Amino acid sequence: MAKRLQRLAKHVNLRNPEAVKEFIAKQNWSCGYKGNVVNAYEHFCKFYNIPFDKPKYERVDKIQKIPREEDINKIISHATPKYALAYSIIRDCGLRPIELEWLRVKDIDLDNGLLYPRTAKHGEGRVLRLKPSTLAMLKKYIQENNLNPNDSLGFKAERVEENWIRLKKSVAKKLQQPSLKTIRLYDLRHFFGSMTYLKTKDIVYTQRLMGHRNIKNTLRYVHLVGFQNSEWICKVARNSEEASKLIEAGFEYVCTTPEGLMLFRKPK
Repeated sequence: MAKRLQRLAKHVNLRNPEAVKEFIAKQNWSCGYKGNVVNAYEHFCKFYNIPFDKPKYERVDKIQKIPREEDINKIISHATPKYALAYSIIRDCGLRPIELEWLRVKDIDLDNGLLYPRTAKHGEGRVLRLKPSTLAMLKKYIQENNLNPNDSLGFKAERVEENWIRLKKSVAKKLQQPSLKTIRLYDLRHFFGSMTYLKTKDIVYTQRLMGHRNIKNTLRYVHLVGFQNSEWICKVARNSEEASKLIEAGFEYVCTTPEGLMLFRKPK
């Protein structure tokens, strides 16, 4: 809310409701974002007892395009160690940037790679698992910075978002892949929610990992349409040990061949 009000204040006098409404109406923003800005300004007017005839913007519901893990990792691989850790945690656990900011060392089980984050938007508490590679990065980061149990990890949500915007543009230019510029930081949370459902086919389990109180919110993250025509990475397991490693890497069991080989797959 504060960010939206600050954005408005750079261009228009917040004490002039009509000027604010005109400014918002002329912006090339989605109706959903305009509605969010209007809601923030409404709180401002109520606090200062400013009469405000609130305009209505009808949100257009659409399925968000989900980035490929390969493209997410391309961007992360070009980040500094600190921000590579931040984005890896968001990718692995579907955290909101503000939830990352709130994380304390004591919220992390470093032995088992589990996170116990404080959930934003009055959501349900949850337990999330880091990938082994991310856990190794996190342990190194905590050790190098001499962090104590009550210390935060030192990530500010706004800076994490601003750095992502600069980073993706730089990587897109370097790799000559303009599509990378369209990947928003929040898309990493969309990716986590969609992949969780794709692997488990369990909407309630997905809801719990997302921290949603209302399952309707979870349905926004179940973007199966985006995966229907996906290409797949296929792997073969010859024994239970190999199968376990594939499952840990995010592969989905498909079938067992007459020769006893177990086939697995996951979207590219």
